[in-house]
Amino acid sequence: MKRLVFQLLLACVPVVFMSCEKSDGERPFSLREQITVDGLERTFLLDLPSGYYDSSGFDLVIALHGTGGSGEQCKKDYGWSQKAAQAGFIVAYPDGVRSRGALGIRTWNAGGCCGYAEENRIDDVRFISTLIDDLVARYRVNPKRVYVTGMSNGAMLSYRLACEIPGKIAAIAPVSGTLITTAPCTPSRPVPVLHIHSALDTIVPYRGGIGIGGYYFPPADSALRVWAGVDGCAQAPETLTDNEKYTAVRWKDCREGTTVIRYLTKDGGHSWPGGPKSRPGADAPSTAINATNVIWDFFHHYTLP
Repeated sequence: MKRLVFQLLLACVPVVFMSCEKSDGERPFSLREQITVDGLERTFLLDLPSGYYDSSGFDLVIALHGTGGSGEQCKKDYGWSQKAAQAGFIVAYPDGVRSRGALGIRTWNAGGCCGYAEENRIDDVRFISTLIDDLVARYRVNPKRVYVTGMSNGAMLSYRLACEIPGKIAAIAPVSGTLITTAPCTPSRPVPVLHIHSALDTIVPYRGGIGIGGYYFPPADSALRVWAGVDGCAQAPETLTDNEKYTAVRWKDCREGTTVIRYLTKDGGHSWPGGPKSRPGADAPSTAINATNVIWDFFHHYTLP
């Protein structure tokens, strides 16, 4: 595994830019925004539910794309905007920093992965922390009901965020990723975790090993054992479901009413279960579960103390 020493960067002052993609008269519901963090212009999409201007205290889901993806791709492929419209919450889709190569691939610095963001020590924890503060200040967000999910490299960053800023995140739901922080994970509070993976994933292998980019990825179950320990759960998980499509297990008796749950599908691959195939040549998504529905059902049970 690649190891880099984490360094604090200069303090940031958020500068906000906003443009509207669709609106109801003067009231926008879908926005493209940017803030400046550590001298970098960071961009994100934001979708507001239809009842936004008539109420307050909305839940916020932050959805993180994988390596080579974007906020726009995340919005298109993972179904969060449709779920937000149905359930009435706000969803944000941040963009990772582009590499300087010809393809301009976006990545996140999850600690021991990935690509340009890791190699250049981009402070994505500070970016997401600043983004949360900004959205809580400017939008009708309930600060006790902020959740983070992510695919692949985005899943890895969601783990790192739970390690480093647990006071701002009520729960996380990594999909097809693992815990790959370079520093020990010692959050100040127990954090509920829902992990989703395919047993057939070869990009970030569920059982660990060399995957995409030549990175070594620790087994997903090792990450879950870390969180079971952090959350003070019973050592052995109980089986919730075990059928021909997937298995689901839960670590219970955790501190402060938290829990750790793992869904392992027996089909699909490195893809978002229940979503579309993201591009030609990509792994077919699992049809065993709809990850977005499962994650939202998990999230809405949890609130920060």
